[in-house]
Amino acid sequence: MKKSKKLIPTIGLETHVELSTKSKMFCGCPADHFGVKPNSQTCPVCLGLPGALPVPQKKAVVWTIMIGLSLNCKIARRSKFDRKHYFYPDLPKGYQISQYDEPLCSGGYMLTSQGRIRITRVHLEEDTGKLLHQKVNGRRMTLVDFNRSGVPLVEVVTEPDIHSAAQAKEIAQKLRDILRHIGVSDCDMEKGSMRLEANVSLTSDPHKLAKYKVEIKNINSFRFLERAIEDEIARQENVLKKGQIPKQETRGWDEKQGKTRSQRYKESAADYRYFPEPDIPPMIFSKQEVEKIRKRIPEMPDIVAGKLISEYGIKKQYLQVLMGEADLLEYAKDSLAEARNRNLDPDLVAGMIVNRKVDIKSTSPKELISSLIEKSKAVIGDETELLALAKRAMQELPKVVADYKAGKTASIAVLIGKVMKFSGGKADAGKVRRLLEKALR
Repeated sequence: MKKSKKLIPTIGLETHVELSTKSKMFCGCPADHFGVKPNSQTCPVCLGLPGALPVPQKKAVVWTIMIGLSLNCKIARRSKFDRKHYFYPDLPKGYQISQYDEPLCSGGYMLTSQGRIRITRVHLEEDTGKLLHQKVNGRRMTLVDFNRSGVPLVEVVTEPDIHSAAQAKEIAQKLRDILRHIGVSDCDMEKGSMRLEANVSLTSDPHKLAKYKVEIKNINSFRFLERAIEDEIARQENVLKKGQIPKQETRGWDEKQGKTRSQRYKESAADYRYFPEPDIPPMIFSKQEVEKIRKRIPEMPDIVAGKLISEYGIKKQYLQVLMGEADLLEYAKDSLAEARNRNLDPDLVAGMIVNRKVDIKSTSPKELISSLIEKSKAVIGDETELLALAKRAMQELPKVVADYKAGKTASIAVLIGKVMKFSGGKADAGKVRRLLEKALR
């Protein structure tokens, strides 16, 4: 009996990110649509009314190139917009202005813990409207809010180089950190400004792609991305074991059921009837322009993280928080440099910043370090004084002392807390612990 070959997951990610520009992609309407009264931020252009002409926003184009450069992409010397046709209620024109065969950026890569993942393309388009399913006068209806229609939307597409749900999650998180770090998007998944899609298939030959692929659309959290891919891999394995080939389709993630569910058949590029947008001329970029944009990009998060570890010995759990917020990271870098110059423990400073014990908007890094130094001067460090307080705590809490001697060593925290209370919070906690441990022995 032949042993069945192991099936290998082949996964590609498509990530849609709304850019944090003030206005929409092709008109002057405000782009910040979250929580705004429906259809209050629209005009003839983003509603697709006859005779309205789109005018591309330069900042969105520049920011898209910044994303491409940050992902090691080649930047096109010539790029254009195309019309992508499909008929859906949230698309007022009957087509979306997107990019097809001449995207702004292509051929890049990202480095992960499991190797290099190739980036197929980074292109710019406009977002669609938003469908709202609700009851009106007792009847179930679908309403359309066009406030989001026309917001600048960047799509980052990877090659099918991903082979596990955990790896897909890592890449998506790393992409979010990069986009936040260069300041082009808040990537707030709760608000829908970052949306994830995964193309999943299984093959027994690592050198060949499967003859089908299933797309899981509009996933709004990294945890759901991982779960959706894991469920889809298991579903496809069951189909293939029956000797069948999974249908090429689009599926959604049902978080209540914890399963993917079928939505519609998978469209091909021909179904969209792409052709060049006649109202927008091609964009031409010189090498000098691209290099000028490159100079605006800060050091990548991986490089910054490496420096923070090597120079200051920052804990990894602190780094995970700092890497996700550009303003917090910049504040931390300045504060840690100031702390080192004034002989203050960098780990103490990083902990305060990460745990939000300092208002970074109203307190400068220099003010923070000066304040911490002043507080450290007020700490009681005299061992004779601290030992007296420790013995007093032991006398007042004999049961805690007995628990400690019986092996419940964690109870020492209660004694330390009592000493801190006696000292008005000024005792050196490290010295108090050492003195208590010695006295209890």
